[in-house]
This record gives sequence, C-alpha cells and structure tokens, in this order.
Amino acid sequence: MHMLILGIETSCDETSVAFLEVKNNNFKVLSQVVSSQVKLHAKFGGVVPVLAARKHSENIDRVFRLALKQSGIKKKPDLIAVTKGPGLAPALLVGVNFAKFLAWSIDRPLIGVNHLEGHIFSNWLKPFGKSSDVNPSADGQMSKKIRFPAVVLIVSGGHTELVLMKGFGRYQLLGQTLDDAVGECFDKVARLLGLGYPGGPIIDKLAKDGDSRAFKFPSPLINSKDFNFSFSGLKTSLLYFLQNNQIDFSKSKLSKNQEQLRKDICASFEEAAIKVLVKKTLRAKDEFCAESILIGGGVAANSFLQKKFSDQAEVIFPRREYITDNAAMIACAGYFSVREYVPADRQRPALGRNCQLKKPDKDSWKDVFAEPNLPLASR
Repeated sequence: MHMLILGIETSCDETSVAFLEVKNNNFKVLSQVVSSQVKLHAKFGGVVPVLAARKHSENIDRVFRLALKQSGIKKKPDLIAVTKGPGLAPALLVGVNFAKFLAWSIDRPLIGVNHLEGHIFSNWLKPFGKSSDVNPSADGQMSKKIRFPAVVLIVSGGHTELVLMKGFGRYQLLGQTLDDAVGECFDKVARLLGLGYPGGPIIDKLAKDGDSRAFKFPSPLINSKDFNFSFSGLKTSLLYFLQNNQIDFSKSKLSKNQEQLRKDICASFEEAAIKVLVKKTLRAKDEFCAESILIGGGVAANSFLQKKFSDQAEVIFPRREYITDNAAMIACAGYFSVREYVPADRQRPALGRNCQLKKPDKDSWKDVFAEPNLPLASR
C-alpha cells in the first residue's frame, strides 16, 4: 500500500500539520509543523479554551502551507486525518472544520481520529525523513519490538489512563484517574511552588538537583487492587506541607537554601507521583500477560518517569518530537484506522467507538464532528 496522509491536530494549545508517507510497508514523516501557544497561556496558569481556538484560527492556514512546502510533495494526499476528540471543544472545532473544508475542496476522504489513539501510535514513528516498518510479522504482531497484547500508559495534562491494547483498534480500559490527571497535578504543584506554567518541564529540571528522599508525600491508591489513579490528594498534601511549614516561594528572589528546598520538594513530589504510575503499569503487564509496555502523552517526556520504568522493565517511549501533541501521530493513527477496515462479510470482536467500521470515501467529511469527551475504550 502506498499512501500519502495529511494529519491535523488542534485538540488543545498546539496547532500542528504533518504529511506522512506510507510506502512499501514503511512510515516516513515528510514534514511536521507545530505552533505552540505556551507563552500565550502561561500568564493565565493554564490553557484558556476560547483563546486557544482563536489562536488556532489565526495559525492553521499558515501552519498547513508551511508543512506542505516543507514536505516537497506535488500531489494531493490520499487521506486526511484530523483529531476529533477528546479535547477542548472550541479548539477541536477549528481543526475539524478546516479539515472538512479541505477534504471537500480537494475531493479527498476524511477520517476523524481519537487523540489518545494518536498518542499510542506515536510509538511507531521514527525521526523526520527516516522510515519505520509498519508491516505485521507472520504471527500477526506489529514488529519484533512492539507486540500484542500491550499495556499502554497514557499520561498528559488532561488524561491518565491505563489501557490494554489487544490489537489495532482493540482497547480495554483498565484504569484511569478519578480526579486530576497527572500532568494537571504537575501544573498545580508548579503553581504552588511559584514556578509558572507549564509545570512539568520545570519540575523535572529542578528535581534533577533535588533529594527525592527529603520529604515523604503520599502516593494515593498505590496499594489498591484496581488500576485507577488519584492525584488531587497528593497536590493537597503538598499544599498543607507548605502552609504548615510557612514556606513561601512567591518572592522574586530566593536564598540558596530556599532554592535547594524547592528542588528537594520537586524531587520528592515526582517520586510520589511517578512510583504509583510505574507500579500499576508493571502489575497490569503481569496480570494480563502483556508482551509490551507503551507510554504516550506529554508526561512521557519526564526524565524521572523514563528512568523509573527503564530500571525495572523494557518500556517503549515515543521519540521526543512525537511526545507532545503533534499531527504526525494523528496521521499515523488515521492510517491504521483505514488499514484495519473490515468488509461487511467478515466478523471481528467489538472494537469500540473510535474504530473505523466504514471505509472513508470522498463524502466522509460529512460524518466527522468534534467530540470533546470521546473515550478511547470502555471497561
């Protein structure tokens, strides 16, 4: 199969467009452009949906034209894949409407992609211009490295989910956060520590020079028999710790002792948050006899998370350029949705609502809509 796929991503605060070539059972990212809104939202301490949508509207045509120019392609894409959810409703609408207009205007099929599925398939992508094998081996598995069933941990600012991936498009939700997502918890803790937004990268940086044994913060649900998570209690515990010890990091200039104290708190917080993610993921692998462990989502960039996992198991992480929200992963997920299309005279297990049961055609743009609360899988 030889396909050229255009991917579009606007679920939160990154406007991204990518062109992905599938040729001789290999993926090749021809181009990818990502326009971030981090500076815009930093002063608000988080993403403002209406502002995000406005910025997407301003950026998307420019980002598309730049990605098209960088790809060097001279023909129309065979397929357009756009994030339809989950995400911020105003932001999703910008990408979906742009994709629908484009599909209609160039007479090409459009497929709506689950954003979380995109994060899963980010693990299949190689650096720009390099190819990665996408052909299943003789036993029906994806490759020598990624095999099914696989346990997938999705960790981001909006999601914390543990999923059993039985095959392409076949997902079983094992557990999820009952309150804050782990990335959201990082952002809130960073605010308490006077570090600004986004919190994940700066906490990770400071924690490298801190002592993770300096303070003991709780790891909620770490010993529960299920696979759910909870992070609001950890954030509250840290808040009370600061209040009870009259620690204030709001001053513009901190002493060396205060700087080190903040680094120790960052390291101790990371230890508490991440060890529960690692423990439950590894337990899920054993309990469900998984062949692979995959990590996806922005928090996958955390160096402490990567080390904790790597010290205990063989774990697959996306390349850094595909960890945060991007359009290449959406194009990749769109390809697999089309490839896993099953004719009506064949049967397969129930796949969940994100799977493509109808092969997209040139009028498929009429059936794609933004779905802010779109689930990846059900229990």
